[in-house]
Amino acid sequence: MEKMILTVKHLSVSFTQYGRGLRRREIQVIKDLSLSVSVGEIVAVVGSSGSGKSLLAHAVMGILPYNSRMSGQMEFDGRMLDEKEKARLRGKELFLVPQSVAYLDPLMKVGEQVTGGDKSPAARERCRDVLSRYGLGTETAGMYPYQLSGGMARRVLISTAVMGTPRLVIADEPTPGVPTETALRVLGHFREIAEQGAGVLLITHDLELAVKTADRIVVFYGGMAVEECPAGDFETPGRLRHPYTRALCDAMPERAFTWIPGTQPAVIREEAGGCPFAGRCRNGRKRSAAVRLRMRRKTAVRAVCTGVNTEKGGGPRGASGGKYRLSLRREGPGNLEKL
Repeated sequence: MEKMILTVKHLSVSFTQYGRGLRRREIQVIKDLSLSVSVGEIVAVVGSSGSGKSLLAHAVMGILPYNSRMSGQMEFDGRMLDEKEKARLRGKELFLVPQSVAYLDPLMKVGEQVTGGDKSPAARERCRDVLSRYGLGTETAGMYPYQLSGGMARRVLISTAVMGTPRLVIADEPTPGVPTETALRVLGHFREIAEQGAGVLLITHDLELAVKTADRIVVFYGGMAVEECPAGDFETPGRLRHPYTRALCDAMPERAFTWIPGTQPAVIREEAGGCPFAGRCRNGRKRSAAVRLRMRRKTAVRAVCTGVNTEKGGGPRGASGGKYRLSLRREGPGNLEKL
């Protein structure tokens, strides 16, 4: 059995927002999220902007804003991952490659940022080796961030993660706005990190790159993980289970490039039950009912699905009016249990 480096169970994140006067409300942005990352594995989290992907990264790293509230449980390498443990592991075994190159200090040379201020000869030699590994010359260490191209800056950010001994690397949108060839080269660096014994959580909106790079894909929509499946399932869309995942696949340029009307909900309403995609789903009716699946031991398939007709006398129905049922396939030695 593969060793889990990160396990997230029933994570929910909300923010406190003040309105007029002293009126206050809680806005939920992630609800009941569970996922895991094994040693040597790349797990990609995909979804549209605003679905909660970056907040997941910040929750794992322990850098959520002060007005946030988090519930659920996390484990790192079999140990409970609380806020104190996150602070201890951050920058040592737990690394974040942030979304923006603005995270680089504009007033500090690259070499000092990669070494974390360590000026020992061993650290400097290690810095040169790491920069060279990612195609950056030794002169890069003496440069300031404004002297770097976008691609160079992203490789510097990756270098900061591998200077130590990473057990888990979280890459938050590491390839925005770069050509596909460059993006694949950057993501190839994360595969190297995984092959050296770390786990990689790749957060991206680029489904095509995720399919080519990741081992498993978790699909986010409206703050919920609606499906988790092997990356290979996207090569055969008929294997995909959730209506949003299938719609996401159909929107890829090499496929039908079709779109569906409507927008993703900005926040999760407490009173709303079931699947957040229900309002846009072709199988849905007035409201949704969720099919929630719990993984026992190890399996590669999970889905939360809608497509339930709740009108009087109505049972589960598909877009054509016939009976609609979410079919599930077990990919590993574990079992799926309907709740």
